[in-house]
Amino acid sequence: MVIDSGEQPRRLGVPAAEARLRFEAEQRDVKDGPGRRLLVVDGEAAFELSFWCGTCPFLFRRLETARQTLSLDSAQERLSGATTDPDDTAVIDAFGALLPEGEYFPLLLRVEPRLIIPGQEGDYFSVEQVATWGLDQFWGLPEYPHTPYFRTFETAVDASAHLYEFVVPMVPPTWNARDRVKDYVELMSRGTVPTAVAVSTLDVCEPATGMPTDHYRHWGLTHFLLDGHHKMEAAATAGRPVQLLSLLALGESLADSADLSRLPAVRAQPRSARPTSS
Repeated sequence: MVIDSGEQPRRLGVPAAEARLRFEAEQRDVKDGPGRRLLVVDGEAAFELSFWCGTCPFLFRRLETARQTLSLDSAQERLSGATTDPDDTAVIDAFGALLPEGEYFPLLLRVEPRLIIPGQEGDYFSVEQVATWGLDQFWGLPEYPHTPYFRTFETAVDASAHLYEFVVPMVPPTWNARDRVKDYVELMSRGTVPTAVAVSTLDVCEPATGMPTDHYRHWGLTHFLLDGHHKMEAAATAGRPVQLLSLLALGESLADSADLSRLPAVRAQPRSARPTSS
């Protein structure tokens, strides 16, 4: 559910060269066309994202150099429980200082995460995406994100589009400290709902050609965790909710302004699974 959203987009961030996290285009020769779209952390390419064209399959793929989390000790006390303000200036400004300068829209969400292992039950890339784009034409396999991730929500946008929401950890849950996860499980069992923080993108993708089994636009709302790796795993383990303060990067999403402006209302709709085509 959407607890609240910001009043309006906020200008956040620092010059790109100073930001710990930024979005970049891979540099290639002009004759080779545009390079990969990347999320970069501490100067290292951490994730490959959906390609620029908008007709290629939706994607987040962890790269070998993704080794860092971005938690801030100064914000831990404020995030230990539920927050009620998506415009919490202290938290937003603290995490905004990690990001490249740009327009961000705050969304405060309540999510119930499910941990997904690629290729296993519930994997979006093996099921919903294959039904629309088919298998990768070269490998003959589904896209592979190279990381466990969390699925949290999905709903119909309209008759020709469906929203899928993902929470992506910067490092795999297996890297989390077991004692901290256990502590959060215990807190959540007593009713505590802690808050995680993410920078988010909305990528709207639709195949251009072919005869897919199930043709529609995929709205991929991806939350890359800045803080809350242990909280998110604990919530998935305990089957408990957690709050997520999302800073939606408007200028870094593959979505037009109309779709971005619709997102809060779409995200506030009831959960609904995509009907299976006959």
